[in-house]
Order: sequence, then C-alpha cells, then structure tokens
Amino acid sequence: MNTLHEHFQNAEKTDAVKHPYIAGLKGRVQNNLSGFLRVLLVAWLVILQVGLILVLPFMLKNVTVYIYIVMEIASAIVILKLVNESGSPSYKIAWICIVLILPISGHIMYMLWGKSGTKNKLNRKIMSIIQEGRKYAVETTDVQEFYEKRPQQARMSKYMSEEGFPLYKNNQIIYFPMAEDAFEKMFEDLDSAKHFILIDFFIVAEGGLWDQLHEILLRKQKEGIEIKFMYDDFGASIRTGKYFSQRLQEEGIEVRIFNPIHKYTEKLYMNFRSHQKIVVIDGNIGYTGGFNLADEYANLVSRFGVWKDNGIRIEGEGVYGLTQTFLSMWEVCGLKSEIDYSRYMPTKHFPENDVYCHMVYDGPANNPSNPIENLYQQMIDRAESFVYIMTPYLIIEKNLVDALTTAAQSGVDVRIITPGIPDKKGVKRLTEYNYGELLKYGVRIFEYEPGFVHAKTIINESSGIVGTANMDYRSFYLHYENVVWISDEDTVHTIREDFDKTLEQCREISLLEWEKRPLYLKVYQHVLNLFATLM
Repeated sequence: MNTLHEHFQNAEKTDAVKHPYIAGLKGRVQNNLSGFLRVLLVAWLVILQVGLILVLPFMLKNVTVYIYIVMEIASAIVILKLVNESGSPSYKIAWICIVLILPISGHIMYMLWGKSGTKNKLNRKIMSIIQEGRKYAVETTDVQEFYEKRPQQARMSKYMSEEGFPLYKNNQIIYFPMAEDAFEKMFEDLDSAKHFILIDFFIVAEGGLWDQLHEILLRKQKEGIEIKFMYDDFGASIRTGKYFSQRLQEEGIEVRIFNPIHKYTEKLYMNFRSHQKIVVIDGNIGYTGGFNLADEYANLVSRFGVWKDNGIRIEGEGVYGLTQTFLSMWEVCGLKSEIDYSRYMPTKHFPENDVYCHMVYDGPANNPSNPIENLYQQMIDRAESFVYIMTPYLIIEKNLVDALTTAAQSGVDVRIITPGIPDKKGVKRLTEYNYGELLKYGVRIFEYEPGFVHAKTIINESSGIVGTANMDYRSFYLHYENVVWISDEDTVHTIREDFDKTLEQCREISLLEWEKRPLYLKVYQHVLNLFATLM
C-alpha cells in the first residue's frame, strides 16, 4: 500500500527527524574550470567544422555550374530518401530544409550528422550491445493472467513486451513527490547494501549530496561491496574536478563515463547523451526518476526557486529491469559485451502481490523506433477520464499534440504542469509557444509558481509513468532515457494526490492570455520553432 510520503504526511516533524542523512548537509554549486575549458574547446571544434563547411561553397565558386548540377541530383536523392524513411516528420523536414537552403554544405552536414539510428556505424555497434543485453530480460510473469485481469492495460503491456521489455509483478513501489525524500531513503538503502551497488546519473555535481554519497560508497567499498558508478560526461564535466573519475577508481570504485564529449566530435555524436538515472542495491531495491546527483535537486541550494522533482523506489522483481538497463549501458560505455548478468539477479524472494511494471528504455541508436514516445501516446490515447502530465519542457511532435487535443475534445480531463521559473529561457519560450494549439482544444495548462518543475510523469486512471524522459524532441530522439510504467491503483492514486497538491501552487494559463502575448515574443517564438528539433 503506497502513501504520499513524509513530505506531505509528516510536515510537522523537523527536517532532522525526516531527513537524518541530508538535514545537516550544506549545499554548494562549484564549477570546474578545466571541465569548462574542455567543453569550450569541443564547442569551438564543432563551430570550426560547421564554419569550414559553410565556407566551402565560396571556395568552389569557379566550378559552380558543374557543382550545381551535381547538387541538384544529390538533393533529389537525399529528399527522396528522407521522404520514404520511417521516423520523425520534424526530423525529415529539418534536413530537407538544410539540404535545400545550403546546397553544398547541407549535403555534407547530412552525410556527417544526418544519418541517425542503425544507419550510423557507431549506433549499430551500440544497438548490438543493447540487443545482447536484452536477451537477459526474460518474461517470468504470467502475462495472460495480467491481460485477463486488466484488459484496459493489456494493449500497452503487449506492446512493451514485444519491444523487449518484460512485465514484472510482486513489487512494492514508493513514490517520492520531492527529490530530497528520494535521496534520504536512497542513502539509507545504500548504507544497508550487502552485495553490490549500481549507480547511473546524467548530472553529477560535487556538493553536499555528493559528499554524503561518497562517504557511504567508501564505507561500503571497505566492506567488500562491489560498486559500479556511471555518469554522462557532458553532465559532469563542469561540476566535478579534473581528476574526479581517477580518484574514484583509486578508491576501488569501478567507474565508466558515457560518451566523452571529445571522442566523436567529427560525427557530432557528442549531441547524444545518456539522460538515465538508475540506482540499484543488491538487485532487490531500485530507484529512478527525474532527479540528478546535484544539490539543487534536493533544494540544498536554490537556482530556480523551489525545485520540484519526483522519483520512485521499487522493491521487487521489477528491479531486475533497472539492473539490466544499467548493465547494458555499462557495456555500451566499454563498447563490448562482457558481463555475466546472472551475477546481478535479485538476492531475495519477494512476497506475492499484483503490483505490475515494465522497465522501458531507448535512445538514438534505435531510432526511428522510439518506444518511450509511443508509450506516452498510448497513455493519452487509452485514457478514459483523465490524463495528468508533469514535464519541464513541452516541445512535441504533431502526433502527440493531436493525441492530447483529441483526448480533450473527447471529454478526457487533460492537464499539464510546466515550470513557472525556467532553467533555460529559450526552451521556456518554445514551451509557451506550444501551449496555443493545446489550449484551443481544451487542454488545461498550469505553471508551477514557486519555481522549476523537473518531474517527468504521466498518469491516467489506470496506470502511470515515472522516469527520466521529458516531453521534448531531445528526450524522444537524442537522449538515452529510462521510464517505469506502473500498473497499480494505489501508486496511481498517490501520484494523483501529489498532482492535486501541486496544482494548488500553480497558475492556470488561459487561451486569451496566450493570444495577447507581445508581438516581439510571437516573432521570437516563430523563429525559435525552426530549431525545435535541436532543443
């Protein structure tokens, strides 16, 4: 039975009682100059490449006529190829525009950076490793029994199973409405680890949370606990020290860094990041959600007002789905399959219950197949009474816009919460631009006035998703993400309670207000929308 956690239940208690692990932590934001310079250097290398490509037509002006003929033929081939490809319409339109506007440069850009998914050699290698890892994701639950018990959810479940994400039962799920609650319980569980610890974050920042986690990891390492620690290079470069990874390895902690930003500069693969967040303890307990390992996520420091994030703790058979996701990405970092997955199976028996879940993950290597985006759309399409969404960004394809507006026109109560205080002003303006069509057809949109909503959650009356994927192009097509689809009435009710309480702190946006925004803002948003697929 899930309840709406200490954050709302025990408000009268002191922070020291509620959060003994993090109550005394002093938050800080520190930046690493060497990391900043490395990111800057890579950025300049990319800009230099683009600059050379753009200058190339002027260097070849003496043979313009011949090149023009070749380019016209090449343009026709590229456009024909893109039009007949499966995948995102926005992606295809963006590249068609680039090829037509920049006759020579555009073609070179497309050859270097436009081939996504399995057409890219590196992606093929990554996908082969992921597919090898999925062989260990075996369905052990009686799915037929689930389909008979919950026919409304059967279609989504069958889709996820077909995509290689098994259905798991016998889980206990705790929902955390704020990241500080999740970190508190997580640190307690980490302190109790007996066999192994797996940790993966997009952003890692040295600060109060890191100090506490580091202390626990060192203590567990001395006890002989196996520790694997993985993070994204872009997410940690600026906010960890120059020798951060080296120090951890010297302390006996296994470390892998996803996609070093300097490694594939010539292919712009640096644009593809691992946005996943996973913590697994002994194969029995797992965490995921929107939060990263940085002090602002637990409101130890204030960057954009109150930071509203969420997450879940799973204890049960479903944890193996998180373990398998982690191990696949661990092998991707090493670009080879090498792990005996059987060593990381759950180490305890879980009591029987009917709390079901699927662990779903995807990324650019499997474009144009995007199971998380498809799952979001199915959640909207299958809703009968309501769809509630929290997302920091709202930059979505026409298919999701149509799904949301069709649901609203069909009498479904569709509500979306976005930030009142943004972390990225340009993305905020584009998010606001996307309100228009949704508001016209009855979708209700609310902005969280105390600060920044970073939670990535969608629920309807029968199921819910909590995880790392924003409702934007970057999450659906350019990032490796992971989410948990949950079929459990109590958990959905708990999330609904959090949503209702959050709405009390929100301001509803009206269609009239949206239409009356200043002319300069309308022009700016129209220009920004040209680059929506990159934001």
